[in-house]
Amino acid sequence: MKIKKGDTVLIIKGKDRGKSGKVIKVLRKSNKVVVEGLNLVKKHIKPRRRGEKGKIIQISAPLWVSKVKLICPNCNQPTRIGYQLENDKKFRKCKKCQSLISS
Repeated sequence: MKIKKGDTVLIIKGKDRGKSGKVIKVLRKSNKVVVEGLNLVKKHIKPRRRGEKGKIIQISAPLWVSKVKLICPNCNQPTRIGYQLENDKKFRKCKKCQSLISS
């Protein structure tokens, strides 16, 4: 997967289109990412103890990785990602400015 935890991404599809945020979790098996503060859904919490009230909270739901684009830290533009081999190591590369993206 080309998106990693800690990357800044731009959402290109869905209700939060045009907003950007930081990736807080990557779900490799399901090919999804969780972006901090975006794609919020409401979750109902049952009361656990006697006398406690139930509540409704908002959490960030996972997004398909195809619906986000990485924002290059060097040129600050949404871009696709390529790879470049150097000394038998694989580095991510911005397709617009051709600079290496640190992990």
